[in-house]
Amino acid sequence: MVARRASIANSAVATGKGDDGTTGLLFGGRVAKDDPRTDAYGAIDEAVAALGVARVTLTNAGLSELSSLILRYQRELFVVGAELATNPTAVDRLQDDVTRVSEAMLNNVESDLAHWESEVQMPREFVVPGETAASAALEVARTVLRRAERRIVALGRVVDTQSGWALPYVNRLADLLWVLARAAEQAQQVAPTPARMRQ
Repeated sequence: MVARRASIANSAVATGKGDDGTTGLLFGGRVAKDDPRTDAYGAIDEAVAALGVARVTLTNAGLSELSSLILRYQRELFVVGAELATNPTAVDRLQDDVTRVSEAMLNNVESDLAHWESEVQMPREFVVPGETAASAALEVARTVLRRAERRIVALGRVVDTQSGWALPYVNRLADLLWVLARAAEQAQQVAPTPARMRQ
C-alpha cells in the first residue's frame, strides 16, 4: 500500500488514490490504469485535448464556424468518455446525451458529415497533412480519435459496450475531421498535397 504524501493533503486536484496504479470509475469502483476501459476513455480524453489545439488554431485563422463546430464535438466526446468510464454495474444510471451516446448524436455527426462533404472539393487520393496549421491540427486530432476507436474495439472484446452507439459515433467523427481539414485548407485557399509523388 502506498502512503499518502503530506505534500498533497491540501491539493484540490491530487488525491493520491491513483498512486497504487488504479483509477476511479463513474458511479464507483476502481480499475487498473492500464485496464482496457481506462485505455479507451483515456484515448478519448487525448482526442478532446487534440481538438482543443485544433479549435484555437481554427480561431486564430479566422475560421469561427469550424471552431464552434469543434467545440461542440469536444463537449460530446465527454459523453463518450463518461459512457466508457462507467462502472458496468451502474449502466442503468446512464442518461442519453449526458453520460451515454445516443442514436441522435450519431445522426447529428452524420448530418454534419454530409453537409461538409457537399461544401468542399474532395481530393481523389490520399493527401499529406501539413498544408495549414489548422488542417494539420485537425488531422492530428483525427488520428488520435482513430486510436480511441481501436481502443473501444479492444474494450468490446472484453466487456459489452453500453449503448452500442459510441463506436460508430467515434468512427463517423473521425471521418468528419478529415473532411473538416480539407474545408480548413480550402477556406484558406490552399490545395492539399497528394501522397503520391509525381514523376
